[in-house]
Amino acid sequence: MPGFVKVRLILLFLLFISGCNNTLTGNVVNSQEHSESGIQTEIYFCPEDDCGKIVTNLIDDAKKSVHCAFYDLDLKDLIKTLGKKSHNADVKIVIEDSNYEGNIKGPGIKIAKASQYMHNKFCVLDNNKVLTGSMNPTNNGANLNNNNLIIVNSGYLAENYEDEFDELWNGLYASGDNVKYREINTNIGLIENYFCPEDCQEGENSMLNLVRKANKSVKVAIFSFTHEDLGDELVKADIRGLDISVLVERRQRNVQKSQYTRLKDFDIGIKVDGNKYNMHHKFIIIDDKIVITGSPNFSYSGYNRNDENFLIIYNENLALEFVNEFDMLFGHGEIV
Repeated sequence: MPGFVKVRLILLFLLFISGCNNTLTGNVVNSQEHSESGIQTEIYFCPEDDCGKIVTNLIDDAKKSVHCAFYDLDLKDLIKTLGKKSHNADVKIVIEDSNYEGNIKGPGIKIAKASQYMHNKFCVLDNNKVLTGSMNPTNNGANLNNNNLIIVNSGYLAENYEDEFDELWNGLYASGDNVKYREINTNIGLIENYFCPEDCQEGENSMLNLVRKANKSVKVAIFSFTHEDLGDELVKADIRGLDISVLVERRQRNVQKSQYTRLKDFDIGIKVDGNKYNMHHKFIIIDDKIVITGSPNFSYSGYNRNDENFLIIYNENLALEFVNEFDMLFGHGEIV
């Protein structure tokens, strides 16, 4: 795969309180709006960007607290930094049991033992910065697989993620309270935040409604795609004349209920990726203006069983960065 120029997008958000019309969102549920100013957002795509180093440096720069929920963790520099940081900050890590190898130990470590996966990949730093996306902090996740890492400085978003982390820390997996600030209105567009499965009926509806409302195009990059309702909506969107492009991880195309063959049979533009490792993204781009990204695969487990998180961000500049990533990967994909 050819080198990819580092993409770093810093957006300054001015959030405001208003009675904004909810019809522009995918969400069918009204929620209170909140204000916040001076938010910074950074976007990185792995492995072209050094995502492991970026996460390690951000954690090293934290002053008071580092709270992370990881499906998997094996980056040595990150583990060393977490140990060092624990001497002068509140460091707490929840790790999925099925991937825990004992490479990090101590009173600040809890192992998520449940019948479903704790599939998150997020950190909350100093109660004001959120790191999330599709990247597990592993050698594969940062250096070999295609992933995205999004960093948002936001008190409201951080509070949402702190609440979720507290549930995980206290052993409450794949359940808990609904997200406090589901919708945050900003001058550049809306941010929606969901945690699965407790919020994901609404989150799933929002995603499907956005596909239904799309006017021009829907681009999907997904590791595992078995979500039949989303497959239905993509077929309908194609019939309406929209430009539909889907990229699926090669090794996942033939799993049970995979939508790959079905969409290909409808002559929808669908390919498998060209990365000899994994294309691990989980994002959708609507009309090159709206991005849905986070930890869940588009599957029943992703929205109904596993502990997951995702964002929907309504911003054209941000969406275009994801379009660039999608176009690069789709260009190296193939129909099989």
